[in-house]
Amino acid sequence: MADALLFNPHTYDPAHFDPETRRLLRATVDWFEERGKRRLIEDYHSRAWLADFLAFAAKEGLFATFLTPASAAGQPDQRWDTARIAALNEILGFYGLDYWYAWQVTILGLGPVWQSDNAAARARAAELLTQGEVMAFGLSEKTHGADIYSTDMLLEPDGNGGFRATGSKYYIGNGNAAGLVSVFGRRTDVEGPDGYVFFAADSRHPDYHLVKNVVPSSKFVSEFRLENYPVSGEDVLHTGRAAFDAALNTVNVGKFNLCTASIGICEHAMYEAVTHARGRVLYGRPVTAFPHVRRELADAYVRLVGMKLFSDRAVDYFRSAGPEDRRYLLFNPMTKMKVTTEGEKVIDLMWDVIAAKGFEKDNYFAQAAVEIRGLPKLEGTVHVNLALILKFMRNHLLEPVEYPAVPTRLDAADDDFLFRQGPARGLGSVRFHDWRPAFDAYAEIPNVARFREQADALCEFVATMAPDEEQSRDLDFLLSVGQLFALVVHGQLILEQARLTDLDASVLDELFSVLVRDFSGHAVELHGKDSATEEQQRWALDAVRRPVVDEARSARVWERVEALAGAYEMAQ
Repeated sequence: MADALLFNPHTYDPAHFDPETRRLLRATVDWFEERGKRRLIEDYHSRAWLADFLAFAAKEGLFATFLTPASAAGQPDQRWDTARIAALNEILGFYGLDYWYAWQVTILGLGPVWQSDNAAARARAAELLTQGEVMAFGLSEKTHGADIYSTDMLLEPDGNGGFRATGSKYYIGNGNAAGLVSVFGRRTDVEGPDGYVFFAADSRHPDYHLVKNVVPSSKFVSEFRLENYPVSGEDVLHTGRAAFDAALNTVNVGKFNLCTASIGICEHAMYEAVTHARGRVLYGRPVTAFPHVRRELADAYVRLVGMKLFSDRAVDYFRSAGPEDRRYLLFNPMTKMKVTTEGEKVIDLMWDVIAAKGFEKDNYFAQAAVEIRGLPKLEGTVHVNLALILKFMRNHLLEPVEYPAVPTRLDAADDDFLFRQGPARGLGSVRFHDWRPAFDAYAEIPNVARFREQADALCEFVATMAPDEEQSRDLDFLLSVGQLFALVVHGQLILEQARLTDLDASVLDELFSVLVRDFSGHAVELHGKDSATEEQQRWALDAVRRPVVDEARSARVWERVEALAGAYEMAQ
């Protein structure tokens, strides 16, 4: 029997979505399955451009249906629906990050357009999607990275109300083929933030020069250069501070997709790893008979389940967001930094078990082991996102306010707030509901209760010995605090989703035994930081806990893991 907690192409039926969404998701799975594993892996190793996948997506209207908001829609099923976007992220990650990447950078390229009041540009983007085109997001530069304060893409007024743009962009996905590239630059005649401009370019224009693909991959991560590129009024998407806000708000939308791509990668790799381990015999015993192997695979499994639970619940907050409810601004970087780094741990645990098998070119696992590393480093590093979530720590832990309950959001609604998020500031004023009831609801689960002790200890730390002004300049110390806070938020949304889905209590207890160990590990790390005070050092060691051990519970979880052996294998 298939594990209902993991995506399995053989049994997948997204019946919770509307008929057209259900059809498109299933059609995407079928396209990959009919293509087969050998072709999938050959294309990965040969670094072939994704022309056949994009042709399939164009024929089915996949991108146009999923990425055209209702305000620009020409068909009844077109909307920007984060729940189904997340479902497609997982599927594309499952089959290969190259496919997901072409889709992801199309999302980023569309962000400034759908936030714009430029009707001509919006109509052009909608038409390009209908034609099956992909998009690109021209923000990063070789010298400055994503430091948009320092852009060297310069727009010189042409005397006719338009501009001529000159400059380079770097790390720009789809830059080889994008029908529309949203490019960030600054005017030469206006100083400061008022000079920022977001404009739409076309990669096929003669003044657009493709330099190279900067990575050895099917992902076309381009360097391109504009030379006196003509920018008319119809091409301008945003000016001034609005251009700056559009850049950050686009990343808010785009970074959310990394978590579910990571989940898809881990799911495919897990089927391969458990199947191999179950069939491998060493010293006359199956590999899965060894206790350390069982622990590693069980840890990988429950971590993956935690990734899914957190991400699914975060979708609800994303879709329910509005001017008075911006809790998504915490849960979003959490999906980016926490879920993707959990994905790395999942792959590493399985790789320790399957060892040399993880390098073989005929397996999916070999590419999974490489691709999983990229997700924590895209759309801002882990460190950048950890520093971001620290801005919310005191309000979240110590100063909750009342909010109406957020339901599961699988309805066929258009998430239009994502394109009217407003100014990208004021994070310190964002308030949160009380995190404690999610834990109270599972107080009878031994390791949830044990983790709750650690969460309460963190509240004591923040209330009584938070970093002072001098210590706050020690980013190395602050990032350790951020890891502890991230675990509390991670646990909270896992528990909320567990309640909504009636998660098996044994799986939840085993998952929280892992989180207790993680919290203890980060507490010990904080203890060793150069700037930790004696009081903070004592607190750190006092926060260390041993998980509650239950051999019967672990055996029940292991049965679920072992049942994955042979549950899915991609046809050749």
